[in-house]
Amino acid sequence: MAMPIGKEDQARQFFCDILGFVEVAKPPMMAARGGIWLVSGSVNLHLGVEKEFIPAKKAHVALIVEDYINLIDRLTHRNFPIKHDAELAGVRRFFTEDCFGNRIEIIDFQSPNTQ
Repeated sequence: MAMPIGKEDQARQFFCDILGFVEVAKPPMMAARGGIWLVSGSVNLHLGVEKEFIPAKKAHVALIVEDYINLIDRLTHRNFPIKHDAELAGVRRFFTEDCFGNRIEIIDFQSPNTQ
């Protein structure tokens, strides 16, 4: 995913504090370029900086989460948008945006079609 230059602390607040990712060290040569690498379970998420950053409004990552309701509460409490979606039968999901405006899909682990 893309992010603006110099906003790593903001990314950590969103992806680590709200979504529960853990930051992992980037190799030193890559760390000098900025951005952060994150992990949660088997998911690796790399945020790279773009000089001419434009948030992704259509393309997105989809994350399956175990604490679906609690995540809605955490996002709502911090004024991030929640757009529930029922287009996929049997899948409870919503769309939100990260701290930079990138679209993110959140899927409930308890949905029958995700197990």
